[in-house]
Amino acid sequence: MKAKTKTKAIKTERQISSGGVVFRRSNKGIEVALIEVESSKGKVWSLPKGLKEEGENLAKTAHREVREETGLDGRIIGKLNDIHYFYSQKNNEGTKRFFKIVYFFLMEYSGGDVVNHDKEVVDCKWFPIDEAIEIIAYKDEREILEKAREVIEGRG
Repeated sequence: MKAKTKTKAIKTERQISSGGVVFRRSNKGIEVALIEVESSKGKVWSLPKGLKEEGENLAKTAHREVREETGLDGRIIGKLNDIHYFYSQKNNEGTKRFFKIVYFFLMEYSGGDVVNHDKEVVDCKWFPIDEAIEIIAYKDEREILEKAREVIEGRG
């Protein structure tokens, strides 16, 4: 009979984040702002988002994170959807596991410039929404962009 070995249970911590899809209408049609960040996949394009801070509601977090990571300001139109996933992070004490929920809001561009993005962001650019849907790195964020397109075009 085999001896049972005890495995150390990894505690899962919950994280709440918010982000946004900032859009504008131009002669190229509907454009959205994406950020380029370093990831385990290399440099990837994604939506701006970040952790909720004490005393903030989800909309305030989305507005702050979008402003910090893109340099843009926007008027919140409404909540689009949320995504959730697990990820792990190694530190001095071992591996920590997280369950993250990210709430995304649709925001209409009202000012600012992408050159004023945060230094944790490699780049920020405007893309025609169809191109953004093609190049965004994560499937769940692609679905958020598809939902945003439906809402902007009046189909959602």
